[in-house]
Amino acid sequence: MRTPLRPSSPAARRSPVTARFRLGAALLAALVLAACGTGGGSGGTGDGATPQRSASAAAHRDRVEPLPGEPSPELPARVKSADGHTVTVRDVSRIVPLTGSLSELVFSLGLGDRVVAKDVTATFAQARKLPLVTRAHDVSAENVLSLHPSLVLAESTTGPAEAIEQIREAGVPLVILDPAKSLDDVAPRIHAVARTLGVPGAGDALARRTEHRLAAAREKIPAHADHPRVAFLYLRGTASVYLLGGAESGASSLLEAAGAVDAGKESGLRKDFTAITSEALAKAAPDAILVMRKGLDSVGGVDGLLKIPGVAETPAGLDRRVVSVDDGVLLNYGPRTDEVLATLVDQLYGTSGTDRQGGTSGKGGKGGKG
Repeated sequence: MRTPLRPSSPAARRSPVTARFRLGAALLAALVLAACGTGGGSGGTGDGATPQRSASAAAHRDRVEPLPGEPSPELPARVKSADGHTVTVRDVSRIVPLTGSLSELVFSLGLGDRVVAKDVTATFAQARKLPLVTRAHDVSAENVLSLHPSLVLAESTTGPAEAIEQIREAGVPLVILDPAKSLDDVAPRIHAVARTLGVPGAGDALARRTEHRLAAAREKIPAHADHPRVAFLYLRGTASVYLLGGAESGASSLLEAAGAVDAGKESGLRKDFTAITSEALAKAAPDAILVMRKGLDSVGGVDGLLKIPGVAETPAGLDRRVVSVDDGVLLNYGPRTDEVLATLVDQLYGTSGTDRQGGTSGKGGKGGKG
């Protein structure tokens, strides 16, 4: 049974950050892709489940829920790509989405049977048997073109640039979207993909469903709860990568929607990530730590996490307050973000004793004061 969140110690917040570095966009994208594409297991959160049972349960949960029925695309659709091109989409019979989040959107809109390939970050159940069109984390233009796609969807961070240009030069309609970075991006992104596929009505329906579910997740936050300080840590033990998220990590919007404070952002980290140091963690003084499940696995679970310098001395470390969320959904900001928000609320406050995305919820008491 987990203990309730404790207020942060003022003394724990006085030490300055003495080590800081920035990750470039390409490196950050590679790190997040690596988290989605490798490893697995129970997450080491102490829930008592065997790895086999945990993996089976996670596979059962890791599904996209399509809208009922299949919409009839109204084509041609003329859309503006994020790279400045205007693209006319005439056929959506063979769709290749080049990110997991875009794949989720196509399946959620009810057009999953038209998806003919995936990239390494599309880890949900319905995409599992689709052919892979990436090598490591780079798109292979040859693999994409060999499937004769009628439409390719990408993000402005998808690369390498040469592969994207090769796909466009082959005459395949290619629409690039800006990546979603916060909850405010969810509905506009749904509408943008739906317009591209010629199903704006399905986009309206999916946006309404998603907003309704996000509102329901917010309603589970206890009215009397304090605002726990939560630090988002990016961990990749196999590569000795240990990072503390700041304002641009992508997690702030989720944490704030869950009634929490982004401890890294609040401590003054304005960029994406900084190296974890005892000083940085002391200044952040988190009451809880948020991690991707495979990242937690990579350091040996909670026990391994507490061996990283500075973690055990934080309020979160002292209370072993670790919130884990499946890698494939944590920062997607799409039609399953309500599940992420719900599991954050469940694990932070112990509101239902259930975990919808694979972590371990608190079982006794609420976060904050009673």
